[in-house]
Amino acid sequence: MAASKRPGSARKRTLCVDVGGTHVKAGIVTPDGAMQSDHARLATPHPCAPETLIGMIEELSKPLGRFDRISVGFPGAVRRGIILTAPNLCDPAHDGSEWHAIDLAGALQHRLKRPARLANDAEIQGLGAITGVGLETVITLGTGMGFAMFTDGLAAPHLELGQHNAHKNKSYDHYVGHAVLEKIGPKKWRKHVDRVIEQLRVLTNFDMLYIGGGNARLIETAPTPDIKLIANETGITGGVRLWDGIAHSASSISVG
Repeated sequence: MAASKRPGSARKRTLCVDVGGTHVKAGIVTPDGAMQSDHARLATPHPCAPETLIGMIEELSKPLGRFDRISVGFPGAVRRGIILTAPNLCDPAHDGSEWHAIDLAGALQHRLKRPARLANDAEIQGLGAITGVGLETVITLGTGMGFAMFTDGLAAPHLELGQHNAHKNKSYDHYVGHAVLEKIGPKKWRKHVDRVIEQLRVLTNFDMLYIGGGNARLIETAPTPDIKLIANETGITGGVRLWDGIAHSASSISVG
């Protein structure tokens, strides 16, 4: 998607972080969306507390080289840079309060001494894939199911669709997430994904649906021309788009 750059941004290197329920991944990305080298990753502990994640991101950044700014894709609801929910990182025995109202971007700026921006991880993946024309939607298939929607390149307010009912009192996370994949196997799981696609088609009337995330590899071909499979690395490289100078939704905001 074409977008205007801020003055001097052509020289900026961005530490792009993709926080997932299975792994936390990071890489240095140039303004044109190219990763400078192979990304680094660490297994996500369960539960994962805010201070633990901050330490992991700092550790991942050390061998990657110089960077000027930070972008983070986070698996939960984010509003104005503040985390509201983290369903796949919280201790299931608790109420999730350890992540509520956490200023992760601010904490990373303090720790790593670089300006930081934060958005939902599906939104980040979408920013790396969308054309900016029409109504484009994104789902990510991993530990749970992420969702983002864009109108002519602008992100809509975030919807925690993964927590919404999908089928027979099961949320989308529990209908196409990794746990059900392991339980029923890839063949039946792909039928679940097909059902989700049709529900999204009715719900949004999308012009294009992008499917990413680690388990998207199990979908061999896109079923229709208005569906596109995107590389899992887009969850990292898309982070540079938070610094393009395009208009952002209320979920992503600059710190510093």
